[in-house]
Amino acid sequence: MNQHPPETALVVVDVQNDFADPEGSLYVKGAGKVVEAVNRRVERARGEGWPVFYTQDWHPETTPHFAKDGGIWPVHCVGGSRGADFHPDLVVEGVSVKKGGAGEDGYSGFTMRDLVEGEDRPTALHSLLQERNIARVVVVGLALDYCVKDTALDAVRLGYEVEVPLDATAAVNLSPDDGDKSIAALQAAGVSVS
Repeated sequence: MNQHPPETALVVVDVQNDFADPEGSLYVKGAGKVVEAVNRRVERARGEGWPVFYTQDWHPETTPHFAKDGGIWPVHCVGGSRGADFHPDLVVEGVSVKKGGAGEDGYSGFTMRDLVEGEDRPTALHSLLQERNIARVVVVGLALDYCVKDTALDAVRLGYEVEVPLDATAAVNLSPDDGDKSIAALQAAGVSVS
C-alpha cells in the first residue's frame, strides 16, 4: 500500500449484512474477501494513527429507493434490522454515518438525494473529516459501482485526495461491465485506483 501523509482517513462504506452476507437481500459476490481486506485496512489505519469512519445505509421500511415503492432496489438495510447491521466479522473502530434514513437515495457517504424534492442533503461525514483536518481519504467497502464510487467521486468534488484499493471492494454488476465503468469514471475524476 502507498505511504500516505498523516492527514489521511479510512472511509469504510456499507459493509452491512444485506450486502456482505450471502443471505442478505442485496448480496455482493465476493463480499467475504472484501470484509477480510477491509479489516486489514482498518488494522493498518490503526497502526498509522488514521481515523476510521464508517457509513451505513439506514432506510425506512417504505422509500422510493425500493422497487416495491417505485425504485429499483429490493428492500435492504432497513434501519434497526439485522440487514442494516455491520457484518459480524467487520472490525468496527470508529464513528458510523447513517444515510437514507428519511427515504433519500443514499449512495454517497457525503450526500443523500431527496427523491421527492430532488435536492442533495449532506451527511455528517464531510464535517467529521474537516474536524480532523483530513486531506486524503482511502475509500473501501461495498459496492464499487454504487456507494463506493459515489463516495469517492463526492470526496474528489469536496477537495480530498482519494484512493480506492480494488482488493477492498467489489461490484454489484447489475450489468456485467458496471465495475469496469466505475473504475474508468473514478480514474477520469482523478481517483487513485490501486
